[in-house]
Amino acid sequence: MPYIDESPTMSPQLSARSQGGGDSTSPTPPEGQAPGVEAGKGLEMRKLVLSGFLASEEIYINQLEALLLPMKPLKATATTSQPVLTIQQIETIFYKIQDIYEIHKEFYDNLCPKVQQWDSQVTMGHLFQKLASQLGVYKAFVDNYKVALETAEKCSQSNNQFQKISEELKVKGPKDSKDSHTSVTMEALLYKPIDRVTRSTLVLHDLLKHTPVDHPDYPLLQDALRISQNFLSSINEDIDPRRTAVTTPKGETRQLVKDGFLVEVSESSRKLRHVFLFTDVLLCAKLKKTSAGKHQQYDCKWYIPLADLVFPSPEESEASPQVHPFPDHELEDMKMKISALKSEIQKEKANKGQSRAVERLKKKMFENEFLLLLNSPTIPFRIHNRNGKSYLFLLSSDYERSEWREAIQKLQKKDLQAFVLSSVELQVLTGSCFKLRTVHNIPVTSNKDDDESPGLYGFLHVIVHSAKGFKQSANLYCTLEVDSFGYFVSKAKTRVFRDTTEPKWDEEFEIELEGSQSLRILCYEKCYDKTKVNKDNNEIVDKIMGKGQIQLDPQTVETKNWHTDVIEMNGIKVEFSMKFTSRDMSLKRTPSKKQTGVFGVKISVVTKRERSKVPYIVRQCVEEVEKRGIEEVGIYRISGVATDIQALKAVFDANNKDILLMLSDMDINAIAGTLKLYFRELPEPLLTDRLYPAFMEGIALSDPAAKENCMMHLLRSLPDPNLITFLFLLEHLKRVAEKEPINKMSLHNLATVFGPTLLRPSEVESKAHLTSAADIWSHDVMAQVQVLLYYLQHPPISFAELKRNTLYFSTDV
Repeated sequence: MPYIDESPTMSPQLSARSQGGGDSTSPTPPEGQAPGVEAGKGLEMRKLVLSGFLASEEIYINQLEALLLPMKPLKATATTSQPVLTIQQIETIFYKIQDIYEIHKEFYDNLCPKVQQWDSQVTMGHLFQKLASQLGVYKAFVDNYKVALETAEKCSQSNNQFQKISEELKVKGPKDSKDSHTSVTMEALLYKPIDRVTRSTLVLHDLLKHTPVDHPDYPLLQDALRISQNFLSSINEDIDPRRTAVTTPKGETRQLVKDGFLVEVSESSRKLRHVFLFTDVLLCAKLKKTSAGKHQQYDCKWYIPLADLVFPSPEESEASPQVHPFPDHELEDMKMKISALKSEIQKEKANKGQSRAVERLKKKMFENEFLLLLNSPTIPFRIHNRNGKSYLFLLSSDYERSEWREAIQKLQKKDLQAFVLSSVELQVLTGSCFKLRTVHNIPVTSNKDDDESPGLYGFLHVIVHSAKGFKQSANLYCTLEVDSFGYFVSKAKTRVFRDTTEPKWDEEFEIELEGSQSLRILCYEKCYDKTKVNKDNNEIVDKIMGKGQIQLDPQTVETKNWHTDVIEMNGIKVEFSMKFTSRDMSLKRTPSKKQTGVFGVKISVVTKRERSKVPYIVRQCVEEVEKRGIEEVGIYRISGVATDIQALKAVFDANNKDILLMLSDMDINAIAGTLKLYFRELPEPLLTDRLYPAFMEGIALSDPAAKENCMMHLLRSLPDPNLITFLFLLEHLKRVAEKEPINKMSLHNLATVFGPTLLRPSEVESKAHLTSAADIWSHDVMAQVQVLLYYLQHPPISFAELKRNTLYFSTDV
């Protein structure tokens, strides 16, 4: 539910997101029909939205009833010699609840028969219009809310009888639910009307999206939405909305060696800092806010002379406060918004839209990208002043951490003196940052010129061949990183080549690119000393022997042939080859010509042949991963060796009797990769081509009850073999995520890996409103990830329960 306040004790702030999130007062559909409306095609989304809303209305009415229940007996005692509360206290606490109840009861009683005796031409816009016109009663409720809470609190403290009543109010369960009653506090119930105001606005958005423009309801719903949005705006103005100012720190002098934007954790919150490394001092600054037209300046937050700077040992890091990563689903929401805004900007430009509109969209995109930049890094980089304080930065990759560490250590080899800067010296040094800085802009795409490369979307095949130049024998391995949304992600890891100066890996990996522009290769010496565990991320600290980066130039990469290259790093040379498969090519699902195998063969054919509910390949791979891969860092994200995966594919296709023996010997990442490949090569996605548009529409619904209703209805619509296999995989992925502290694979990480694999349609449907393959890809992928994440975060779903349940689900969301 998108309201801002989390607790009922806060003053009610109603979210702008519920007001449409944009500047327009209503969605603008293409000619002839509303977005997402395709006459006669797929599910009747209007019915799903309405029946979901109806279910939540029933719950809301039951909650209001529970709140009103003690009001009559309290009033009856108020005039006796032993009143529990005075009449004034009762009227303050229960102010306007009766009126709100009557409005919603009437609305529910009128809407219910229309949904139950459904007809696509049914009209109910007038009901929503009437509901919106009665919102004034909520204004009175909101104005009184704080006083009502305070009065209830005071009365509880002074009267035991009232305290007992207010701690356990009984709310009736929905008609078709097993729970007859649930206990809720009065404080929680008093918050429900505030929660509810935004709900009807969300539903109106969803209904308009799925109502044809020529339907008689359309203008009525538009009017209801306009009234609701104006109402929410007026309330928010009264409640002093929180405005978040985005500042852009920058800067530096002496001789500047390196500067860049880093996220600092300060007083438990993340701050974007511009960090300057001079020849003898590290300075952390932020850009000062100045009035328009004035010269911008940096404000120094702190500095450490390099003579006093030390890096804490793993043991010292252990004693430091732990960093809590930002919830993955919120990062995903930001990515979805950025993606949608990119598409809107392209559309606006293509239509020769007003430059002001483009600027406004760009500003919004910058705000979301800034939040993503601030909240996505997780790799700790701690530095310590030997005379006292420690500081913590969070970086997005090991590569950056080692760059900063090496640059500092190189300068520390010189004869450095400790010093203290006077306030004037500090001012001069900070003032020079503006002229000296080499990194001028925050690293977000909205700062880039339009003609810059949008990056590559597709699959990069990389073979890491060998490395030379090591002075002494060591246990060596490489990792591969690519950039995604402005920060780098580790995508593959070779096996450890033991005790050698010339490792020969010859391992091939397939790496998914999302607008990527660079490939990084890092070479590590494996540490087997269990005492050297970094408690920040529970990983043993392996030593970086070298690192290098190359630009993924579309001209060089986009050839059909392998391109061999060498990266030089600290005297070490790593030889590798790569080739790129564009998104268009990799999207094609080609059915197998050989129907006796399992890859590229319909899931219904395989399960029928095997007389199984879930294909043998899925069961065996899952069993093996759960047996010995569930604690593997990056399981399902780190690529397996391509040749191993192809060997496993051949064995499963031939139904070879040595399958189990081969599985037990095979690297676990190759087994995980084989499972992903099986789903990717299905002739149609597991969640089917037919239902794909409906999944995309369902996940975009704003109202939680409507979304729940739709998403469960969609699962029910899948063929049985697909549904049983999907539920089997879902439970497995949840078990993997339970080990997230060890394997670093959250539900969101798993949704990112599997979402496109299970949903990506056989053919990309043309989308006129998106302008490029990259837009189509990034927009769709975000939604595909969201769909899988929705089911992963959902309480357990059983096949029998799903099949037994018909419309509609009653859940208090």
